[in-house]
Amino acid sequence: MTVPREQFHEQPQEQGFQQRHDWTLDEINALFALPFNDLLFKAQQVYRAHFDANAVQISTLLSIKTGACPEDCKYCPQSGHYNTQLEKEKLLEIEKVVEQARAAKEAGASRFCMGAAWRSPRDKDLLLVEEMVRQVKAVGLETCMTLGMVDGEQASRLATAGLDYYNHNLDTSPEYYGEIITTRTYSDRLETLSNVRDAGMKVCSGGILGMGEDAKDRSALLQQLAKLSPHPESVPINMLVKVPGTPLENVEDLDPIEFIRAIAVARIMMPQSHVRLSAGREQMNESTQALAFLAGANSIFYGDKLLTTGNPQADRDRALFAKLGLHPERRETCESEATQAARLAQQAQQQVHAKRVAELAVDASV
Repeated sequence: MTVPREQFHEQPQEQGFQQRHDWTLDEINALFALPFNDLLFKAQQVYRAHFDANAVQISTLLSIKTGACPEDCKYCPQSGHYNTQLEKEKLLEIEKVVEQARAAKEAGASRFCMGAAWRSPRDKDLLLVEEMVRQVKAVGLETCMTLGMVDGEQASRLATAGLDYYNHNLDTSPEYYGEIITTRTYSDRLETLSNVRDAGMKVCSGGILGMGEDAKDRSALLQQLAKLSPHPESVPINMLVKVPGTPLENVEDLDPIEFIRAIAVARIMMPQSHVRLSAGREQMNESTQALAFLAGANSIFYGDKLLTTGNPQADRDRALFAKLGLHPERRETCESEATQAARLAQQAQQQVHAKRVAELAVDASV
């Protein structure tokens, strides 16, 4: 039975769907081992206790600086360690970013995500990024960024600029991590997430499935995500996109049913998080995507590209939504009078940085 929408936030404690941070691997493995129908039924119960089960949050992702990343992530076409024929690009001009944000809002997105291929942002780059956040928020969108590792001061600056979400994925289990990345540690990633949370921003963190990991690694990844307190507000579950030139280009495909199981277990373990059906949708047929939504996925990236890999066209997404009876999650993104007044009061201070930002934009380097 569907829980009435007005009870979405009243039922979880009574029904035992509260947040937990103490999931054991045995418990998680037991969820994965459930008969498929039972697992999806349980996920739907949790899902409907917290969300409108027919609403999907829509984000758009833009690469604001592409290629030549010093990290050696084996799945990534932007790594400078591999020859993927990807043309590197310097940091985008602020005006072009804002133009893309306006187009995203017109297409139905409520959140605008910006990604840069850095190990960590430099000070002069961060000044430009802060201005991007301010101007994209003025368009009336939630903002999200992924810029690599950030320390406490950098996270605080991004929060002060108004950044809503920071994305930093754990990628895989602690045990399998060294098979995928050697240039930054698992603890580095956890430290960045801690800095983001301490700065007052929301956390977007998930992982990539189908990188040759075992089933136990998928359980351990979800365990690590659920240990975060509070849970990440957004949990992207990616299916590996195999890019020629990367070390994982010939890895064996993950069974789509195993991917759907991971979506369902993530929904059960992190009941109040948005679980995002992320990279890999281009390779999924409509039936697989429909099962993902049934399993509790309630967020997608919208548009024709995810940083440097393909994504279903917006028209295809709209057609699928119509076929399934889904609709974009509606959120209030316009400024209130109080927020507008506060923003206007800060404009004088922001103008102090404007000249410096303009100078940096001229020589923003790769």
